[in-house]
Amino acid sequence: MTSYRCPKDGTRSDITALTWCCPACRGPWDLDFAPTRGVGANAFSGRTDSLWRYKEFLPLPTPAISLGEGRTPLVPLTDTVSAKLDFLMPTRSFKDRGAVVLVELARRLAPDRVVADSSGNAGASVAAYCARAGLPCTVYVPEGTPAGKTERIRAHGARPVAVPGGREAAASAARAAADGPGVFYASHVFNPYFLHGVKTYVYELWEELGGRLPDTLVVPAGNGTLLLGAALAVAELRALGLVTARPRLVAVQAEAVSPLAAAFRAGAEDLLPEGARGAVDLLPEDVPGADPGAETPPPGDVAGAEGPPPAAPGTAVPGGSDAVPAAPTLAEGIAIPRPPRARQILAAVRASGGVFLTVSEDGIRAAQQDLAARGLFVEPTGAVGWAAVREGGDAVRGEAVVPLCGAGRKTGTATG
Repeated sequence: MTSYRCPKDGTRSDITALTWCCPACRGPWDLDFAPTRGVGANAFSGRTDSLWRYKEFLPLPTPAISLGEGRTPLVPLTDTVSAKLDFLMPTRSFKDRGAVVLVELARRLAPDRVVADSSGNAGASVAAYCARAGLPCTVYVPEGTPAGKTERIRAHGARPVAVPGGREAAASAARAAADGPGVFYASHVFNPYFLHGVKTYVYELWEELGGRLPDTLVVPAGNGTLLLGAALAVAELRALGLVTARPRLVAVQAEAVSPLAAAFRAGAEDLLPEGARGAVDLLPEDVPGADPGAETPPPGDVAGAEGPPPAAPGTAVPGGSDAVPAAPTLAEGIAIPRPPRARQILAAVRASGGVFLTVSEDGIRAAQQDLAARGLFVEPTGAVGWAAVREGGDAVRGEAVVPLCGAGRKTGTATG
């Protein structure tokens, strides 16, 4: 039977439980799941035109709440680089891939309410699918989240709660709420069902390219959900004998917030100790279009929030007040100072023979403008992959695919 498993200490939990993290180490769960064998690239003719065409590779059967997510176009940008247009998803973000699977699980477990934390895109996606499922939803967002994103959360009937501080403070508040009775934590970081939805990004590439994968996958990395989903799909396809070559993972971070790149370059297996990198708080005025109307939580929602126990220096911190605050960056969607799955992200990039690249704020602006000039208007976070391709030289080799993850109308054009 499918169950949660802690990758750190082997603790297990039934998926019917609302335990959102490993009770022993407070780390994220993995999922004991193996896809069905005997399915080839020619098996999908006539199937539904959504990610659910890959039902043999997913841990849940076709849901009742699908909005037709998946099957986004793959279009050429150069002779060797293509873009997958995941900003054309139902809520205009790649997060729909994971959110539909995660909220379908919640629907089946029938909790009293759903909580999530997000810099905007994941929250809007979870809110949309919770509306579809008839589940009450609260989304904790950092102060300064663009108004276009919180407006979408409200439009779906969910309640956005703005948390003073950065992305980690919002996560800490959500996790404190998740410890309450009858609460399902729709975490795109801690719950592996999200990763299993996101992995369909690579299954689609495999089908679209006729049963093969590109040489390089360029992936933005904050919490690393798209990167880990991609690595998961590649591992499954290789285990099933459906591909032999492993694409290089080129992970991209903003220079301003690049803890994973710093650890990778230092040869570390996990994040570097706090204090090894300088950083300043991400203030609302640093983010264009910040929503002043998002609800702020009462003191009980944040003050005294129970997060994970303090970690030893040099280990990943799942969130909370001890986390290093984020520096200002246009790529707010990947401004994650202490990603809980850092060890897994670093291992996945190294196993693929890949590398981390960082991009400047000027590079992000230029990449967004260049994509817009090509007819593709994406948010600044969604442009970091293309920025890396433009600046990365021979680090991006052979046939490459870059995801365009979020629509530009949510944030507007990068300025400042």
